[in-house]
Amino acid sequence: MEKTCTNVWNSCLQIIKDNIPAQSFKTWFEPIKALRIEGSVLTIQVPSLFFYEWLEEHYVGLLRKTIKKQLGDEGRLEYNIVVEQSSSNKPYTTNMPSTGNGAEGKNQSMPVPIAINKDIKNPFVIPGLKKLNVDPQLNRNYTFENFVEGDCNRLARSAGYAVAAKPGGTSFNPLMLYGGVGLGKTHLAHAIGNEIKKTLPDKLVLYVSCEKFTQQFVDALKHNNINDFVNFYQAIDVLIMDDVHNFAGKEKTQDFFFHIFNHLHQSGKQLIITSDKAPKDLAGLEERLLSRFKWGLSADLQVPDLETRMAILKNKIYQDGIELSNEVVEYVAHNIDNNVRELEGAMVSLLAQSTLNRKDIDLNLAKQMLKNFVKNSTKEISMEYIQSLVCEYFEVPIEMVKSQTRKREIVQARQISMYLAKAHTKSSLKSIGHFFGGRDHSTVIYACQTVEDLIDTDKKFKGYVADIQKKLKMS
Repeated sequence: MEKTCTNVWNSCLQIIKDNIPAQSFKTWFEPIKALRIEGSVLTIQVPSLFFYEWLEEHYVGLLRKTIKKQLGDEGRLEYNIVVEQSSSNKPYTTNMPSTGNGAEGKNQSMPVPIAINKDIKNPFVIPGLKKLNVDPQLNRNYTFENFVEGDCNRLARSAGYAVAAKPGGTSFNPLMLYGGVGLGKTHLAHAIGNEIKKTLPDKLVLYVSCEKFTQQFVDALKHNNINDFVNFYQAIDVLIMDDVHNFAGKEKTQDFFFHIFNHLHQSGKQLIITSDKAPKDLAGLEERLLSRFKWGLSADLQVPDLETRMAILKNKIYQDGIELSNEVVEYVAHNIDNNVRELEGAMVSLLAQSTLNRKDIDLNLAKQMLKNFVKNSTKEISMEYIQSLVCEYFEVPIEMVKSQTRKREIVQARQISMYLAKAHTKSSLKSIGHFFGGRDHSTVIYACQTVEDLIDTDKKFKGYVADIQKKLKMS
């Protein structure tokens, strides 16, 4: 049988899957696409240069063996890398061959002159300089153990864990964590610092916000001890700079941070920075500083999905030693979907109200107490809302539901919408039919009967309707 790039790569994946942890496989191999096969060369597409470097450093031996198993001794691997341009949002791709070295080629010693003078002095070591004792300014409560992982943050967490295991020794330097407010950037940055201090206690780790750094810089200028300020930061092993977007417009501060950044990076020290935007979207920062932010890895943290939000809440109530029903947890998680900070704030408010009023936390109390948080609390269940919810659930355009199309997935969404409109609104059959594309009342009756029959006979269909009913109840 003729070998296609897809079946060759799928065969490789079967072998790889059996040889690495499931989480690693999901993170590093599921996003890869097979592009083409030419002779004995298989080309795969990876989503970034970071992916290419990680695969080459950690999995190149396994990849080489699997490729040769599928394509013979002449089998080779080539990467097609998606590269993002800073000048526009359109990415382009570039091809790179596999080096075949990975971690195996990184520990080769450099040749040393035989007649070296053993008494040579290192000009970078200052005699008598004591090791600094620095308070890392880390929040001990922010650790990897209580950082809930999901699809929204998996890449950032994996990279953070790699940096914590080998600070300054990975290609993720600097590691830039970016995303909206309250999505866990600061938590993850502290977690990396805490992990490093736990496993490598001699490392000088320092967490500092951009605002604090700026204030320290201004004070150093004011008291004429700028050299002490710079020397202190250049002695740090792991510098965690929070909210670098606040450097915007502060040219002098940027200039000194640029030189500190350069010194640390060239000395093999680790830099971790956080921002509310990706490097290409940051305004008011010098181009030379932005280019250095792009040297390592930029990993985004996105808004968590419903399952991750529920896991975050369950983790929090477990830590607080509180028991809550799944119904209450799901209600809060379903309705508060902006960020993790607001999610936890709502839960704290709910627990406080329960304690003060000495009431058990049930769904009614949750609805009553969280009116200031829950954006859907006053949302009226209307035919428009039902239609929008069903279309969102099945990922079909709203206008198609009102059209005359007989496509199976559209008809299914239309019939369920009519069934729910009849059950949850006071609208007449005639008005329901008119709303869903000018149909008559007999069509609505038929739709409702069809849905009821399918609920009784089709377990999967029954699950669809139950999910949507639950979302309506939550609203």
